[in-house]
Amino acid sequence: MTSGLLKEIRRLIRASGYSIAGLKAAFHNEAAFRLETGFFVILAPLGLWLGDNALERALLAGSLFLVLIVEVVNSSIEAAIDRIGTEHHALSGRAKDMGSAAVFLALVNAVLIWGMMVAEKIQ
Repeated sequence: MTSGLLKEIRRLIRASGYSIAGLKAAFHNEAAFRLETGFFVILAPLGLWLGDNALERALLAGSLFLVLIVEVVNSSIEAAIDRIGTEHHALSGRAKDMGSAAVFLALVNAVLIWGMMVAEKIQ
C-alpha cells in the first residue's frame, strides 16, 4: 500500500470516530432524536418485512433514516446558534425555526410514505 492510501484510511477511521461521537451526542442531548431513534428501531424492521421488493423496503427505511439525518442537522444548527449567544436575535430564531421546519417536513414525508404503503397493503 502506498503512504497516501494509508493516510486516507487513517483519515476515514478518524472521521468515523467523529461521526459516532456526533450520534452519541445527539442521543444523549436531544430528546427528539431519542424518540425518533425509538421509532426507527421499531419501524425499520417492520418496513423491511412490509415491503414487497427492494424499492419499497428502501422507501420505508429510507424515510426513517431521513428523519434521523435531518434531526441531527437541526440539532447541530441549534447548538451552533446557542454557542453564539443566548440573547434573542431574529436571524438566530429564523435559523432554528427553519431547522425545525426541515424536521417537520422529513416527518411528514415519512408519514406519507408509510401511509401510502400501508394503505396499499390493506386494500
